[in-house]
Amino acid sequence: MADLAGSHRGGRGTSSYRPPPLLAGSLALHAASALAFAVVPRHWRAIAGVLATDHLILAAASLWPRGTWVGANQSRLPAAAARRGEVALTFDDGPDPDVTPRVLDLLDRHDARATFFCIGERVRAHREIAAEIARRGHRVENHTETHPHLFACYPAPALRREISQAQESIVRASGQAPRLFRAPAGLRNPLLDAPACVSSPRPAAASTRWRRTREGSPAASSPDSHRATSSSSTTGPPAAKAGAIRLSWRSSPGCWTIWRHEGCGP
Repeated sequence: MADLAGSHRGGRGTSSYRPPPLLAGSLALHAASALAFAVVPRHWRAIAGVLATDHLILAAASLWPRGTWVGANQSRLPAAAARRGEVALTFDDGPDPDVTPRVLDLLDRHDARATFFCIGERVRAHREIAAEIARRGHRVENHTETHPHLFACYPAPALRREISQAQESIVRASGQAPRLFRAPAGLRNPLLDAPACVSSPRPAAASTRWRRTREGSPAASSPDSHRATSSSSTTGPPAAKAGAIRLSWRSSPGCWTIWRHEGCGP
């Protein structure tokens, strides 16, 4: 998940951006390979093999949803939230005219707050639902404009276009400026953190989901602390037991993780 408001509140302007070590090393390796080919072109097979290995490593790092090798990635709650027994509860790929209203009603019944990672073109098609998400105290965050399956392979201009167009669509519909960004399927592009691509949202891992407290009253809505409370113990969040809207859930250290794709149908 990416921070659209600056790298963890510290800003991410052009002057402060530094590529992660893996990406910087890859760039240096490409420069060295070009020099080696110019000096000893007969070893081109070995040079090509080294570069192919480098690209495989970069691809593997990009395919790791919770990884930080190719850039900043928020994959855990703040320590204070974890101590309160909270988990992140998020919904991707909406808004969906059938599923989203039912999810909102279910959250209301349990006095819960969640984060909705929305697709820009769907926000424009269902502006009233995006506005309702915000009106009920939930966060509306950035999940690209068109949800392209090859997002992890896009060049910088295409990345910037997908993120900025979705940002504009969400602001116009909900009145909220997204602060978080989640790549389609959680597959990160190595260029995602570059200032030419991202001027606002913070990358968030696909495994960062809803939050819920095991006891206590719900907190005010914020991108860092959304709670869902339940009178039951820790056997599972209340929403996971609802038959009308199926939710898959799994635990992670210190919290529950609940996941739902709105746009995939019931």
